[in-house]
Amino acid sequence: MDSKEKFIIDLGEKVIQGEHISREEALEVLRIPDEYIALLVYIAQKVKNAFFPSNSVEFCSIINAKSGACSEDCKFCAQSKFYKTPINIYSLVPKDEIVEGAYRGVEFGANRYCVVLSGKKATFQEVEKIAQAVEEIKHREKLPINVCVSAGTLDEEDLLRLKSAGVRRINHNLETSERFFPNIVSTHTWRERYETIKRIKYVGLSACCGGIFGMGETDQDRVDLALTYRELGVDSIPLNFLMPIEGTPMQNAPGIGPLEALKVIAMFRLTNPKAELRLCGGREQTLRDFHGMAVLMTNAMMVGGYLTRAGRDIKKDYQLLRDLKAERLQKVLE
Repeated sequence: MDSKEKFIIDLGEKVIQGEHISREEALEVLRIPDEYIALLVYIAQKVKNAFFPSNSVEFCSIINAKSGACSEDCKFCAQSKFYKTPINIYSLVPKDEIVEGAYRGVEFGANRYCVVLSGKKATFQEVEKIAQAVEEIKHREKLPINVCVSAGTLDEEDLLRLKSAGVRRINHNLETSERFFPNIVSTHTWRERYETIKRIKYVGLSACCGGIFGMGETDQDRVDLALTYRELGVDSIPLNFLMPIEGTPMQNAPGIGPLEALKVIAMFRLTNPKAELRLCGGREQTLRDFHGMAVLMTNAMMVGGYLTRAGRDIKKDYQLLRDLKAERLQKVLE
């Protein structure tokens, strides 16, 4: 056994024993030579299975409930008002359409359904309309699906209203490290988003907070984001890989390759062993033939498409689970 093999195996045992890996160890994971990928994936899978049911995968779905005309200038996003991109622009959809989206999620076999709004912060009226839709989904229709919400920098009152309606998880992504954040957004701060996540946790809601990789960030930025989520005790981490969109400042960004993406996933698994890792935007284009290896380290896949881009044919995701002899997690946890 050479030193790299020993490092990977020892790191896995350390995490399983309940110890935190260091910043330096997390960086070394990202810099492991490519020939050790298979071992790294195996150890990351072993860590996942130590904290979650083995061979179980969850599906989640979203609805783009309010699209475009966003006041923020996130350089990766098609929905910013600052860029000319080929998307539909509309205000918050009617309540019935939000409920219909939950039915579609159930049809896909999704455990989770997230109502997503463009914009820095949902208005009081928008929060109330979402809450009423959630009450219909959870209490009147009694659909077997968990409802999450992504609606910007919500205040405590908004969060408590959504919680009373039946929402148990809020999505609010930091996207990248505090150091790199000003390179991708200038209209709000990383710290503002960080404080929102703390508020989500404070009111007793579960936090779903992810990142986008391939925007030009360094390995250090990726580790900083992972360790921030560990510090915050984030429950779920969506892993997105940049899908360059025509008309945005990042339309020609190179993104990352599949082996690099696998190292990022493994690092997040080792730094956040008790968090659900979710394969989300860009998984198809980035992982390609290595998709199955990524699933071994993660807990969930987003199905049915993303905010402004189509996703993978769900039949392929079902076939992937059959090939891996994995079980789709069907239990509604909340």
